[in-house]
Parts: sequence; structure tokens; C-alpha cells
Amino acid sequence: MKNLKLKAARAAHDMSQAQLAEAVGVSRQTIIAIEKGDYNPTINLCIEICKVLDVTLNDLFWND
Repeated sequence: MKNLKLKAARAAHDMSQAQLAEAVGVSRQTIIAIEKGDYNPTINLCIEICKVLDVTLNDLFWND
């Protein structure tokens, strides 16, 4: 399942995939894979992404 919430939160912060990747210490390909739903990130990576984007885990990674 695509993670459109992550893509929207990243866009709201005017960040490219590369900028987010650099901020959390992963490759751009990892961010692409998370957004496409092809990669299930670790909880630690989820937390780092949330810190950078100033959102909660529920905001980005909880399915409604």
C-alpha cells in the first residue's frame, strides 16, 4: 500500500525525497520505496522520519 501520508507530509515541508533521505540517514531509494509501499521501514527509521517532519507515528504510519 502506498504511503501517501508520507509523501504529503514531505511536500508540506517542501522537502525532496533526497533531502528527507539525507536528514534521516538513508538513501533516496529507501524513501521512494517507503512511499511506494515496497519497503516496510524499521520503527527507528519511522521515528526519525516523524521527527524530521514534525508529525506523529499515527499521522504517517497508521492505517485508518
